[in-house]
Amino acid sequence: MQRRDFLKATLTLPLAFPLFAKEDEKLRFLHITDSHMDLSMPHTVKAMEHLADVVNTRFSHIDFVLFGGDNFNNTVPGDKDAKIFKAFIEKMKVPCYCVRGNKESSPKGDNSIDAGEFARLFFDQKGMRVSGRDWMVEHKGYLILGLDSTIEHSGAGIYTKETIAFAKKALNKGKPTIILNHHPYLNYWHGTDPKDIHKYVLQNTKEVQEQLFRYPNLILTLSGHKHIDNVSRIGHVTAIASRAFKAAQILYQNPMRYIKIGRGGIKEKLITT
Repeated sequence: MQRRDFLKATLTLPLAFPLFAKEDEKLRFLHITDSHMDLSMPHTVKAMEHLADVVNTRFSHIDFVLFGGDNFNNTVPGDKDAKIFKAFIEKMKVPCYCVRGNKESSPKGDNSIDAGEFARLFFDQKGMRVSGRDWMVEHKGYLILGLDSTIEHSGAGIYTKETIAFAKKALNKGKPTIILNHHPYLNYWHGTDPKDIHKYVLQNTKEVQEQLFRYPNLILTLSGHKHIDNVSRIGHVTAIASRAFKAAQILYQNPMRYIKIGRGGIKEKLITT
C-alpha cells in the first residue's frame, strides 16, 4: 500500500481508537515460534521440558506465552506428539496460546492431527473466543488474535476471507490489538527466488495489509516460519518475525522473544532459555 493510500484509508477510521490500553499496567509475554518438537529427536523434547521449567521459574510474572506455529512436527501416527506438546504447556503457570504452522497443517504420519483436532486440543483456554480456525482473547484491555495462515498440506500461507473478516470484526472493537500467526508479511530477508518468497511470505500480504494494517489500533504482529529474526515496521505497525526456537546451537539456549507493552510503547528483546 502506498503512503498516500494508507493515510487516506486511516482517515476513514475513528480517530478515538487508542494505541495502547487505558490501563497503565504493562502487558508482558513471550513469543516462541518454530519449536519443531519431534519425538524422533529427543533434544527437541528436552528443550520443551526445559522451557516449561524456565517459564515457571523466570517468567511466572508474565501474562501469557504465544506459540507461533510449527510447534511440533506432526509426523507420528495419531496425536501422541500433540498431546506431549500440550502436556508441556499445561505445566506452565501462565496461559499459553497456540496457532498452527505448516508442520501442523501438513501431517505426514497416518492419522496425524488435522485442523479440527488441533482446535480441540489447543483452543480450550479460558476466555478464548473461537471462530473456525481463528481465536481471540483479551488481557488488560488488549486483544490478541490467533489467525491461521496455513494452507492444508503446503508450506505456503494465506489468509482466507473468513480470517480477514474475523480480524476486521475484532479490530472494529477499537481496542489495541496484537496478531499472532505463522507466515510473515514481508520478504525481510531480501530473497530473490520466487519459489522461496511464495513459500515464506503470506501470499495475499498486500490485501491483508490494505484490509487490516490501516487500523490504528493494530499495534503489533508476531510471525515465524523463516527461522530468521527480524523487527520491521509496516506503516505504524510493528511487525516481528522471531527466530526459530529450534535454532539453538547449544541445548537449553533456545531463542524466544520477551515483549513488554505499555504507555511507553512496545519494548522487545530476543533472549534464550
